[in-house]
Amino acid sequence: MTSVIIVADTSVLINFLKIDRMDLIGRSPRRFLATDHVAAEIADSYPDQQDRYAAAVAAGLLDTCTVVDPAELELFVRLGPGERLGAGECSAIAVALTRGYPIAMDDNRAVNRALRESKIAGARLDVHRTPDIMIALIRAGMISVGDADRIKEDWAAHHRFRIKAASFQDLL
Repeated sequence: MTSVIIVADTSVLINFLKIDRMDLIGRSPRRFLATDHVAAEIADSYPDQQDRYAAAVAAGLLDTCTVVDPAELELFVRLGPGERLGAGECSAIAVALTRGYPIAMDDNRAVNRALRESKIAGARLDVHRTPDIMIALIRAGMISVGDADRIKEDWAAHHRFRIKAASFQDLL
């Protein structure tokens, strides 16, 4: 069974915040969930992104949660926020693994750590990167390939985020 919820790390959300397209997160076939730690990392970045994130939450484009469950807290602490991973990554991994949700994350080091933790826990973890989210949006008819390619070009030209494919059409 596929989860309708996906836990978002800061890296993925910032890609959409930078281009002011949190509407795409809200229209995604899956409901996004972000922890308070992820929100704090966004707040540490740029004020306009913080404002866009707050507006997206207020508009109901994504849900938020606080890491308070003892199992989530234990995993969060074991992941060691501040050492190699940020608190947002640690909290997203802890919530995803504990609740059995997939995770949206772009940072390779964090993805590798999340997958190692899932093996230790004997759990399956589905990882979705920003291109996967765009592909899901295209397949759901929420954005055209041409519009997605224009976003991809904007990310590459102005936001230091690159997708290796020439077009999203190549990834479908």
